[in-house]
Amino acid sequence: MAAAIAETLAYPPGPPHRAAWAQSLSTGPAGIALLHTERAATGLAPRQPVHTWLATATRTTLTTGLQAGLFLGAPAVAFAVHTAAGPQRYTRALAALDTRIAALTRQRLHTAQARMDRAERPVLAEFDLINGLTGLGAHHLHRDPHGSLLREVLDYLVLLTQPVAGLPGWWTHQPPTGRRDPGYPGGHANHGIAHGIAGPLALLSLAARAGIHVDGHTTAIRRICAWLDTWRQDHRTGPWWPETLTLHDLQEHRPTQQAPGRPSWCYGTPGLARAQQLAGQATGDTSRQRTAEDALAGCLADPRQSAHLTEPGLCHGMAGLFQTAWHIASDALSPDLADHLPALASRLQAAAPDDGHGFLRGAAGRALALCTAAADRPPATGWDTCLLLNAPGGT
Repeated sequence: MAAAIAETLAYPPGPPHRAAWAQSLSTGPAGIALLHTERAATGLAPRQPVHTWLATATRTTLTTGLQAGLFLGAPAVAFAVHTAAGPQRYTRALAALDTRIAALTRQRLHTAQARMDRAERPVLAEFDLINGLTGLGAHHLHRDPHGSLLREVLDYLVLLTQPVAGLPGWWTHQPPTGRRDPGYPGGHANHGIAHGIAGPLALLSLAARAGIHVDGHTTAIRRICAWLDTWRQDHRTGPWWPETLTLHDLQEHRPTQQAPGRPSWCYGTPGLARAQQLAGQATGDTSRQRTAEDALAGCLADPRQSAHLTEPGLCHGMAGLFQTAWHIASDALSPDLADHLPALASRLQAAAPDDGHGFLRGAAGRALALCTAAADRPPATGWDTCLLLNAPGGT
């Protein structure tokens, strides 16, 4: 099935192309190139489609403006090019991209520090995985894990975890991304791995697991975990965490969300469980690791949660659930979680047709998760570093 999807995505559609689409890791050529790169790296397909899609991604001027992040603009293309690179391949392009991404990362760090100096709350796009510094850190973890830029991002994340005026440092006055909801007076704490604090937790933990530490690193991991422990909810099938918390929730000492939501990578139990499993591994906390693994096991055993999952893609759907569950099962203290993987792979195959061709919500992401299911080993290219599920060289 992955091969069939890749064949339908062998060539980009004809012009004209919107610049935002061309530079998108989520929906455009940069993300689709990841599929062809993974298949070429494992000897399943030729490299020509990789070149074709990367050429399409670089045909327009790459943005490093306010909208640029790991999933859009120069950082998105840089992640795809680095994933596809090898000895003597794309060296000039990577050198040019490295210069631009370094400048963008330092600019964002400077802006974040100035905001902290003014004692203001962050916007989600300052720190999150999709748009912010966590996403840029994921690229640096992939591209140059022992470089100074990753360490500077980690230093920033340590500062982000420090409480400010009785609230966590990542508390934002914005409503959750994509919502214009008056039900968030005073802002919220976002827990998801895509837009919330589970993203920084996963990046800090992956770096620590790789032996990369900065001052206050372990304290920051434990500070995030302590917050999540406070808001962990007990369910008949296992623990779960609310997607967001408001000031009203804090005042009432309970979340408005009454039950586990969609078991997605982006906001649901799977992504939060993976971040906390990584934290347990990074700090030697086997109790935390077991709690995270129990949370996923309970999620997978609950048909009510499964019923919320109606899409096939990585962000909100079955592909994201499978890829996340595969990594959790591979690192689990108990072999039992792996028993769920064949059924999840079958559900991924049988899911409804994809919504588009892209990586995060479309056919390319589904095919990449199917590649993991078929090979039953970590991606050869480390493509899922951009989801903070793993880092190159990990399990």
